[in-house]
Amino acid sequence: MKVEIWSDVVCPWCYIGKRRFETALARFQHADQVEVIWRSFQLDSDAPLESGLTVTEMLAGKYGVGLEQAAAMNDRVTSIAAEEGLDYHLDKAKYTNTFDAHRLIHLAAERGLRNEMKERLMRAYFTEGASVGNADTLVRLAAEVGLDTGEARTALEGDRFAHEVRADERRASMFGVRGVPFFAIDEKYGVSGAQPAELLLEVLEQAWAESHPLLQVGSASSGDSTSCEGDSCAI
Repeated sequence: MKVEIWSDVVCPWCYIGKRRFETALARFQHADQVEVIWRSFQLDSDAPLESGLTVTEMLAGKYGVGLEQAAAMNDRVTSIAAEEGLDYHLDKAKYTNTFDAHRLIHLAAERGLRNEMKERLMRAYFTEGASVGNADTLVRLAAEVGLDTGEARTALEGDRFAHEVRADERRASMFGVRGVPFFAIDEKYGVSGAQPAELLLEVLEQAWAESHPLLQVGSASSGDSTSCEGDSCAI
């Protein structure tokens, strides 16, 4: 089974959705046969690398509200994140461009460290207040998950994996993805938003059942002494 997940490393609901999906996957009987692919999605592809703005200031400007109201919005999602064991400090989060962060995840995927890189970037942004658009920060985070620092810096200084990021975004458009997180299971089931783990587990089980139908060998006929029907057993 293949699960593709579109998300952005600076999307608060995406981190919550990641945790909820992981909870669902841990309960899924066939988890060892699920391939999880993180797809790139930028909430704001025009965001500068160094904006000088906090997320609170960005939200206030985007929605035309005061700083207190924007902070209240952050407080709400912070409390929801805490229910999933996540420690948000959005007052420290820095508004930045995430294109290079997504390129770094593609590099990590080639080294079998895709999920580790995704998790490290999100924790750096939401908990530590790190600028995940800064090249030096990205190289440091890459090293922490086991990537070669020289390779990471060379990739970021060039345009390596830019095509892959844009391909992910085109694929999202093809699927009609307008917001994230978005989960696509075997290109058949689509789940939008950070849905509860119970719902995600239900979708996984349904998708598995449809792709792995039970093949019945033999059939029980009336009077068959080897089976029971209802409260009646032939002996």
